[in-house]
Amino acid sequence: MSSPPRKQKSRATGRDDRVRQGTPRAAPAPVAPAPERPSPIVPPGNVQSRALMAVIAIMSFLACLTLGGVSMVRATASAWQGGISREITIQIKPSEGRDMNADLLKARDIALQFVGTLDGRIVDEAATERLLEPWLGTGLDFDELPVPRLVIVTIDESNPPDFAAMGKALTDALPNAYLDDHRAWVDRLSAMADATTSIGVAIMALVFFAMILTVIFATRGALAGSRNIVEVLHFVGAESAFVANQFQRHFFRIALKGAITGGVLVCLFFFAVGFWQGHYLATPGADQTTALFGAISVGSGAYFGIALTILMISVLSTLTARITVIRTIREIDLVRSDPERLDGL
Repeated sequence: MSSPPRKQKSRATGRDDRVRQGTPRAAPAPVAPAPERPSPIVPPGNVQSRALMAVIAIMSFLACLTLGGVSMVRATASAWQGGISREITIQIKPSEGRDMNADLLKARDIALQFVGTLDGRIVDEAATERLLEPWLGTGLDFDELPVPRLVIVTIDESNPPDFAAMGKALTDALPNAYLDDHRAWVDRLSAMADATTSIGVAIMALVFFAMILTVIFATRGALAGSRNIVEVLHFVGAESAFVANQFQRHFFRIALKGAITGGVLVCLFFFAVGFWQGHYLATPGADQTTALFGAISVGSGAYFGIALTILMISVLSTLTARITVIRTIREIDLVRSDPERLDGL
């Protein structure tokens, strides 16, 4: 009865001995090497790409700076026009035998009789002296100097008075009175704003044109460096759109990086200049800058325009690269189909 267990034990012992001695195991299956990623047609980080990115960044900076400057000038001109168009000025010249204060009161009363006038304010001698202080200094004697006095009349912009009739009424009652409705200044400011806008548009058009030419030359240079690859791909069946897609992706990335760099630098420039102007507001330099250019700050509309300019630069660069590649491939096909032109090359 004890023999069967001994056989089982011996078999078990044999298996244990084989395990301890080590049985040959199957060799692991060789791991297939990962397929190499095909190299792009256009090398992404060559010197030409970096140079093109720098050029596009400069073009973007100039275009966005022009846009911000035009926006700032138009905002300043609009503020000036709004301040001027809300008021008219009655100038009373000194005349012998006439009471200046009485003439001022009479001129104000005549102006307020017209529909469309809201308020009238006489500029007193102290305020007149402050206005003339930069040119004539302090301590003026109005009895010795023939200094005109002013009456400032606030008008309703939506329903202005009849300026011709008001001027005639003032001249009939006061021969030494003169009405200035500021229309000449408003027209000049409007013309200046329009001229600034036209100049800005012309500058941006030149910048875009120069950028397009730069992208064309860069694309042709990249094609010249990869001409053999492009020809092989094209003649084995790759369509022009496939090759153009490779180039347009490459140039879109370059243009987008360059345009964003230029736009960010412009935003930092306006922020830095605005901070300087606000921090040194009381200094003569800041005062002169404010007098010439107004408050150096751009609004949300200008920042939206900068973002739109960045997008336009990227899209124009991409389209330019695509069109250039397709036209170059067509030229290759034309040369291949014309033996005489091929022999000439």
